[in-house]
Amino acid sequence: MQKLILAAVIGASLVTTAVPAQAGTTHRTAAGWLARQMADGERLETEFGGVKYPDHGLTIDAIFAFAAAKVADDYSDRAIAWLAKPENKDAYLGIGGEAYAGAHAKLAVAARVKGKNPKDFGGTDLIAGLKALQAPSGRFSDRSQFGDFSNAFTQSYALLALQKDTRGADYLANSQCPDGGFPVTFEASPCVSDVDATAIVVQALRAQGRPTGNAVTWLKSKQQADGGFPSAQGGSNANSTGLAAQVLSGTPAARARGYLKSLQVGCTGQEADRGAIAFDASGFTKANAPRATAQAVLGLTRANLATLRSGGPDGAPQLAC
Repeated sequence: MQKLILAAVIGASLVTTAVPAQAGTTHRTAAGWLARQMADGERLETEFGGVKYPDHGLTIDAIFAFAAAKVADDYSDRAIAWLAKPENKDAYLGIGGEAYAGAHAKLAVAARVKGKNPKDFGGTDLIAGLKALQAPSGRFSDRSQFGDFSNAFTQSYALLALQKDTRGADYLANSQCPDGGFPVTFEASPCVSDVDATAIVVQALRAQGRPTGNAVTWLKSKQQADGGFPSAQGGSNANSTGLAAQVLSGTPAARARGYLKSLQVGCTGQEADRGAIAFDASGFTKANAPRATAQAVLGLTRANLATLRSGGPDGAPQLAC
């Protein structure tokens, strides 16, 4: 769903000051670490073949995390401004006849979180662009010579962006597997439920006023002994657990948050790594920690993307070691 956009990275590093935070405020110090990873204080990057490229989708995840933790609003402001620049926005949404549904949807949600108008974001009507990619069936799909990469995340973000869309909600609800969960891809046969997909679909359907009880029951059944949730590829991890924790309540949610807190790099870790959330219990890895940390913050705060709004103080809180 997220596409690597090849672009040169130019400019000096932005000098920032970290704001001390009390140990125990995991979501705030995690968001603070994430903020300090931003290139020029405005974007997150992904490395491919030894070269770093701007990662628009991950930058949006950071905006969500800062809003949920109520910190680093200055970083969030710079990130949304970077995304609004024509060269960055258009590359993400699609150029030369390309148009990506997931990018339109996720950027529209980010604009709303930041108090921007998604119908006039950097001169682009994201909502109109998204609706133009909806088929009569209700599905939102990419228009691309490289194929259609739309999936349950695309459809869910589209519903969160549009706030009310009956056809789109019907299509998503009808993709439910017999066991109660939801698949990542709609075409797969047999239908295979996925933790990550089910969690984001529950959030989207709830925003549309649709029942999600069976999906939540299936999701709870996948919680591991350590409190975490697994991806399709392996055991408990911060990304899947962060997504699941957003839609759970009571004991399952508390156990999930406990697992996420157990993954935070504390005062015994390398100074540059302190506050980050590792992907899993194997330990901190710089390559996957930014995405794991962003997802974990949303789970720790039980952020609702339908109602999430930016705000809070500037600065990047850090562990008081």
